[in-house]
Amino acid sequence: MVKVIASSIRKGNIIEVEDKLYSVILAESFFPGKGTPTTQIDCRRLADGIKSVFRYRTTEQVERAFVEEKDYTYLYPDENGFVFMDQENFEQVTVPADVIGDGVPYLQENMKVQIGVFNTTPVTISLPQRVTLEITETEPVTKGQTASSSYKPAILSNGVRTLIPPHVTAGTRIIVNTEDGSYVERAKD
Repeated sequence: MVKVIASSIRKGNIIEVEDKLYSVILAESFFPGKGTPTTQIDCRRLADGIKSVFRYRTTEQVERAFVEEKDYTYLYPDENGFVFMDQENFEQVTVPADVIGDGVPYLQENMKVQIGVFNTTPVTISLPQRVTLEITETEPVTKGQTASSSYKPAILSNGVRTLIPPHVTAGTRIIVNTEDGSYVERAKD
């Protein structure tokens, strides 16, 4: 365990509060015009998945656990979660769906990810920032629409809904941000 100031805590960090480990989901610092700056940390307890919110003064000390980050390759889903393979020693590890969270639809076979391991237990996962997906369904192009002002809904090959520019049609491969599912650009392949 390492003591760090609250404002340096980031998403994916593991912190210890009252002898329990928590995975940070969101960490925001607030700097009001008057009063003390604070940091709000939304997190999930590793033991049972219960969500909690903690508030600290930004300069207050917080215990941060050491998490080993290793590169893994996604293989396949199974009844216990999702199976990944260590790229160095080829050992397989199963990561529960709640650790992956909103990133589950973006998992693709042979995708390279980073998994944070604490005491042999996978606690965090970092997906690539962008993935390439195909548009399976969208509205047809309407004449007269300007490309800059409006977006139209689309369904991607992984089932996720997103908004795309009006000139993009079904069957087009696009690059999507895995953080929020937003359209980035057309794929160049």
